[in-house]
Amino acid sequence: MSYTPLTPLDGRIAIVTGGARGIGLEAAKALKENGATIVIVDIDSEAGEQVARELDADFVRTDLTRSEEVSRLATSVRSRHGRIDIAFNNAGIAINAPSEACSDEDWHKVININLHAVFYCCREFGKVMLEQGKGSIINTASMSGIISNTPQPQSAYNVSKAGVIMLTKSLAGEWAKRGVRVNSVSPGYIGTEMTKIGMSNPEWRADWLKFTPMGRIGEPREVATAVVYLASDASSYFTGSNLVVDGGYTCW
Repeated sequence: MSYTPLTPLDGRIAIVTGGARGIGLEAAKALKENGATIVIVDIDSEAGEQVARELDADFVRTDLTRSEEVSRLATSVRSRHGRIDIAFNNAGIAINAPSEACSDEDWHKVININLHAVFYCCREFGKVMLEQGKGSIINTASMSGIISNTPQPQSAYNVSKAGVIMLTKSLAGEWAKRGVRVNSVSPGYIGTEMTKIGMSNPEWRADWLKFTPMGRIGEPREVATAVVYLASDASSYFTGSNLVVDGGYTCW
């Protein structure tokens, strides 16, 4: 399958967080195929370095929940490549726990990586883009930011992704006149390792497929095409948008 958009990404520098697997990995491949130079960012050094070798990309191990590390990452990428054109802020986790049993530790863990880290990335990469007068930021939100999933309990995840959607809109409004576009993608159930674990639960699987009009889970590449579109000039009038890629789940 070709990922080629209406306009190429030749010469552009793209950071992909959570790029060692799943949606991040497919997005990195898609951006690379369209001419971008890729910087893979992940907490998993072994997997990140392997992907970087396969894609002839840079790899920077970063704990995105530590703002000082994100700041160093942005400085390092700009120092090496001279600019940051595209940032796909994709790293995230999910913890399924009934709210009455959700520990402080689990709540903060989800919010820290899914929301705080996305803000740190937007802020630090955004500074570089604002100085350039141009850039495209794409944040991974989720359909869970606009609906409450069933049957699995995951209030922390839902809240974090709703926060990403509002963060995206807020930054888009602030930065639009300064050349920086900020959008989000909201995947539904996509065939990543995280979703495959859920699909192994017969009750969850039955409900997930029943409530998805297309009757199947999506593939990471089907989200990657949306990322390429939002990264490219083909989406030049898109900012503050939340592109939902969910097989129709949220239309019911």
